[in-house]
Amino acid sequence: MLKQLLLTRKIAEAKKKLEEARGLDAGFLERKTALDTREEELAAALEEVTTETSEEDKAAVEAEIASHEENSKALSEEQEKHEAEKTRLNEEIEKLQSELDELNARAARPPANPTKTLERKEEPFMQNRTKFFGMTMEQRDAFMADERVKTFLSDIRSIKERGVSNASLLVPDIVLEPLRNNLEEYSKLIKFVSLKRVPGTARQNIVGAAPEGIWMEAEGELNELGMTFNQVEVDGYMVGGVIYVHNNFLKDSDFALASEVMTQLVKAIGKGVDRAILFGTGSKMPVGIATRLAQSSQPAGWGSKAPTWTDLHTSNIKKLNIDGSTGAAFYASLIAALGVAKPDYTDGKAFWVVNRATHIKLMTKALAFDAAAALLAGVNNQMPIVGGEIVVSELVGDNTIIGGYGSAYLLAEREGSSLEASEHYKFVQNQTTFKGYSRYDGLPVFGEAFVIVNFANVDATTSSTFPTDYANIDIGVLGVTAAAHATSDGKTVLTVTGAEATGTTLAYKIGDYTVKNGQKVIGYTTFTSGTTGIEAAAGKIITVVELNSAGLAIKTGKAASVPKSA
Repeated sequence: MLKQLLLTRKIAEAKKKLEEARGLDAGFLERKTALDTREEELAAALEEVTTETSEEDKAAVEAEIASHEENSKALSEEQEKHEAEKTRLNEEIEKLQSELDELNARAARPPANPTKTLERKEEPFMQNRTKFFGMTMEQRDAFMADERVKTFLSDIRSIKERGVSNASLLVPDIVLEPLRNNLEEYSKLIKFVSLKRVPGTARQNIVGAAPEGIWMEAEGELNELGMTFNQVEVDGYMVGGVIYVHNNFLKDSDFALASEVMTQLVKAIGKGVDRAILFGTGSKMPVGIATRLAQSSQPAGWGSKAPTWTDLHTSNIKKLNIDGSTGAAFYASLIAALGVAKPDYTDGKAFWVVNRATHIKLMTKALAFDAAAALLAGVNNQMPIVGGEIVVSELVGDNTIIGGYGSAYLLAEREGSSLEASEHYKFVQNQTTFKGYSRYDGLPVFGEAFVIVNFANVDATTSSTFPTDYANIDIGVLGVTAAAHATSDGKTVLTVTGAEATGTTLAYKIGDYTVKNGQKVIGYTTFTSGTTGIEAAAGKIITVVELNSAGLAIKTGKAASVPKSA
């Protein structure tokens, strides 16, 4: 890998020098043209020299001719060296490219001795290495050597070098595919649901229950069987956000650059997708499993051709009082509750989402059950008896299990993930801003395939707090009035109205500033409304912000300073 990166860099440097050399060709041509023109002029002047021409004029013409010959000789020598350098660079590029092609071809070939490769993976050094998006070293080398990938990374680097604001890059297929494939590494649930890639708004046909065959005499006429098709409509909402990469990463190797940008991108998308699959509200995002089960009436957006909506908020959300039980007593009740989820219209593969504390509790209770159950819960990460993979996610509360048959959940992915970048916003922090996003929509097509169980006699939580979409909500307005401080000369007191009752902080900064909703402000000083004395020149604008518990601005207001006079 290092050898290939080194060769790639050398090739790039040689090509850059070659382009610079070629850039001098026009200058040589211009000088040659000028010398040719001058030669014609001197030839004409020489023809005009006669016996009557003064010695002084003859000497001047001869001096010009001698100077011209020297200039022509110098240009010829420079051109010869110039052409030789271009030839050398061309040969060097061809040699380096040939060597790189050979290394890439060798990396693309499967190992000659699979056993030896397996043994090498057992070495301590290899155990400490992290795979690049799930690829082997050979696959990674071939991936990084692909011209499309190199062009993509070069474009990212050029954004940093040029400082182009919001220059949009379409992620090439070869880059997008590892991103999609490795979304499973950061999205724990996407591999369990039915993922469909669709362009734009789409209608997905759903086959209903299979009809039952009718018995008859062997010579009888076959009966017509009915088959029901349903249809659900899915859109393509956006999930993603802005991430910041320090420019040192952009100056580093292509491996570090690709790893940082793409890893952060899939992490952000994966976390958002998981929360939506479980708790999505259906408003500008997918409908989550818990959201569907909690519905007590048919939602307004339920399509007329969709499967028949059924009220599941009692039948498929269970509250059990068995936390104090162990072994068979515990699992008998739990499995009966989980069994409410129906595998009809699915592939029969279940998954169950729990947090880490609940997972440990399930394994502990299984130890008192029997050896087989303990093995299923601990080694194979399967739910005892009922089967289905246990997925550990802190999105789910304690003593709660959410799950069922994932193929009954339709997740539609829009085509075309994008990456946009700018180095202006975080210029002072020496960071480049990357915006990564993808588009999804989805819903449990058959809610009957899912269930929520809390086994500690507590109502199961059916909603989750999503990160606030600050960027698309206007910042709140504070009322700010200024008055002279009662006792301190040169100070102003600000009184703020319209702030939240609790859980927030007021801060100010002298100057007229524009503050965006959700912005993390810098250089602001906290103060108490109606009390704190603020020193500022008369008439100076003071910007006030209200910060939430995360230190983000949620409201703002301004007032002009009216300091107490001496």
